[in-house]
Amino acid sequence: MNKHEDIIRKIQERLSTLSKSERKVAEAILADPKTTIHSSIAKLAARAEVSEPTVNRFCRSLIGSGFPDFKVSLAQSLATGTPYVNLNVEPDDAPGAVTAKIFEAAKSNLTRAQELLPESLISRAVDVLAQARRIEFYGLGASGPVAKDAHHKFFRLNMPVVAYTDILVQRMAAAGTHPGDAVVLISYTGRTLPLIETARVAREAGASVIGITNPGSPLTEHCSIVLPIEETEDTDIYTPMSSRIVYLTLIDALATGVLLKRGPEFNAHLKKLKQSVQDTRLPKVEK
Repeated sequence: MNKHEDIIRKIQERLSTLSKSERKVAEAILADPKTTIHSSIAKLAARAEVSEPTVNRFCRSLIGSGFPDFKVSLAQSLATGTPYVNLNVEPDDAPGAVTAKIFEAAKSNLTRAQELLPESLISRAVDVLAQARRIEFYGLGASGPVAKDAHHKFFRLNMPVVAYTDILVQRMAAAGTHPGDAVVLISYTGRTLPLIETARVAREAGASVIGITNPGSPLTEHCSIVLPIEETEDTDIYTPMSSRIVYLTLIDALATGVLLKRGPEFNAHLKKLKQSVQDTRLPKVEK
């Protein structure tokens, strides 16, 4: 990463390591990056309630040079569409402000995930899923509903699909897989011990193991294919919110990819499924 790349994300990642005064500078910049681009060092210092040398020290620690170069980096970051959001919901935030922050966080995470997901990996995963004899989705905790959503999407594709959210059932199911089966493990942190062990069991049984998880996490060591989604939320305290949207979107992309692999003749099957539930709905009312 050069000094003009993704400066906002760099600030966000370093927030917890900054001194109290430098954190004030960081928070003032994140609160209004566009104003910062047009501010003097004196104005930014006043807005952050710190001294001008503190602002310069912050800039040098971040990019190795002073405030003028920092503004160039910040402008470049915004101009290239770097996703930005102040993710910190404050206790006194109004409902409208909370809503705006959560929506912006979701958009930011989607953009970031799309940038980091190589097309080649998506293609490999789609090929494995399309050719699988059977697909099993595993998720625990907040990842459980994502696994169930995957089952809901994939069962329409006329292939054996299940979703398991129980630790013991996952372990037994993994042991019962065979070559030609695909196991998809969904884990936000990639550090959940039972899921890591389940991945190992499935891999040893001969299944293709796809991990949708944090890159470089322990879970990835037991996966045939890793679709990397970076951790952006503190799940030690909070349940993943905006990141869950990323996982659901990726599942949609995989299901659609497999559907397209089936070819246009598969549309008749989908049409039959749609028609089977038509009489469960009230007709649309013309306005």
